[in-house]
Amino acid sequence: MEELSLRALEARLDELIRTCDELSDENRALRDQQAHLMAERAALIEKSELARSRVEAMIARLKAMEIGA
Repeated sequence: MEELSLRALEARLDELIRTCDELSDENRALRDQQAHLMAERAALIEKSELARSRVEAMIARLKAMEIGA
């Protein structure tokens, strides 16, 4: 009976170790994905700011041309 309990405990521990390893791998993958998405977000914000600056500059030039005309 004791041997059966020890085997059951060993099987459960092996299962828990596998689950821990899987969760660790998944966590690592999610952290990598998050880092990638944060970098992509920063690049998109930078592009958006550049586009906004260009549009504002064009509007200012158009207003200047309108006043000059």
